[in-house]
Amino acid sequence: MFFHWFFYPVKRTGRRIVLSSEAVKIGLMGCGTVGSGVIKVILENGEYIAQRLGRPLVIKRVLELDPTKVTALGLAESVVTNDFNDIQTDPEIDIVVELMGGIEPARTFVLGALRAGKNVVTANKDLIALHGREILETAQEMGRDFYFEASVGGGIPIIIPLKQSLAANKIQVVMGIVNGTTNYILTKMAREGRTYAEVLQEAKSLGYAESDPTSDVEGYDAARKIAILASIAFNTRVTFPDVYVEGITRISTLDLEYGKELGYALKLLAIAKEEAGEIDVRVHPAFIPVNHPLASVNDVFNAIFIRGDFVGDVMHYGRGAGQRPTASAVVGDIMEVARNMQSGSSGRISCTCFEQKRIKPINEIESRYYIRLMLKDRPGVLASIAGVFGNQEVSLASVIQKRTEGDFAELVFVTHRVKEGSLQDALKIIGGMSIVGAINNVIRVEGEAE
Repeated sequence: MFFHWFFYPVKRTGRRIVLSSEAVKIGLMGCGTVGSGVIKVILENGEYIAQRLGRPLVIKRVLELDPTKVTALGLAESVVTNDFNDIQTDPEIDIVVELMGGIEPARTFVLGALRAGKNVVTANKDLIALHGREILETAQEMGRDFYFEASVGGGIPIIIPLKQSLAANKIQVVMGIVNGTTNYILTKMAREGRTYAEVLQEAKSLGYAESDPTSDVEGYDAARKIAILASIAFNTRVTFPDVYVEGITRISTLDLEYGKELGYALKLLAIAKEEAGEIDVRVHPAFIPVNHPLASVNDVFNAIFIRGDFVGDVMHYGRGAGQRPTASAVVGDIMEVARNMQSGSSGRISCTCFEQKRIKPINEIESRYYIRLMLKDRPGVLASIAGVFGNQEVSLASVIQKRTEGDFAELVFVTHRVKEGSLQDALKIIGGMSIVGAINNVIRVEGEAE
């Protein structure tokens, strides 16, 4: 075992810390919600950060088309530029912080900064979920840091814990609520018995949902985040297109009522699991037992549940979005990169995707299922439906019948653990039967043992 001792440019006299005069100089790209938050953190907590780090953080350049966004926060107009080359070619800038969002020009600028010998920090989940491999390999080639804690979970520490604190574990499960908009909607629907459309409109008015909420409610935002977490947890590159995705738009208050009766809470879950050397990565609504740790995560809060072979179950909880939590994570990354620079250990944690585990298609996963059907209300119908399930090797655990509409009765089935493909085969047959009025919903059940 080898021990490396690193010395920081800071002197300690008794209990007093004497700061180095050499500042860590930052080039910030983007002064939107998160970018302005980063400026606020550095200006408001600058002295405290400098005491912890041993040297101050200084924002030398801000790439922004509207200078008033920057000057309104207390920085001089002279730091503002609309030309990325002013950041890339400045030899004094140590760390480039990309908070522009989107794919281009963010990808080009991040790669350019790394190739110019800069360390990079970002919160850009879209970029990492598609081009993480290229960027991490470039960082490794250049011996530079690329940190992205804020890309998943806002202010919740999860990337660094997976890469460092939990690195000795073989991760078995990563399962989380990683989108605050959908969690707010489902929480309100469950508590107040209101429809999806009603709560979505309220979420928009409160600023919890965008005017176009597609990325959130269809699960795409969560899919990008679980692609990042799965890549780290299972040492295998997972990209956004690899993730199976369903959103929450088909969820009814009836589903929530039935779920409550069955002892479940409904959440939009981002799930990544490894079994027998293969992984499945997906985002969809799922029922979980009310005693599961994730069941009590409500409103706009996020949480990520991890199971490792030695650590057991761990859950990280907090605010998953917003200016202040996300800026907190970004500045935390900046400080960690600065410490690496001080100790001469930049690039010490490189890309960990050294395996190529197979990603299972959705029809190969196994789960329990909740199925809500409208069936003709007459003798023999239930037996016919049960027979179809049995022929496709779908075992039923329970059946509920409470509601009728004219000649039809609504039945809810909960299955034992079954392969997705077998269930879909059964539902295809059932959907074509004359005794079936509608297959109203199918929801997976997670987080419990058979």
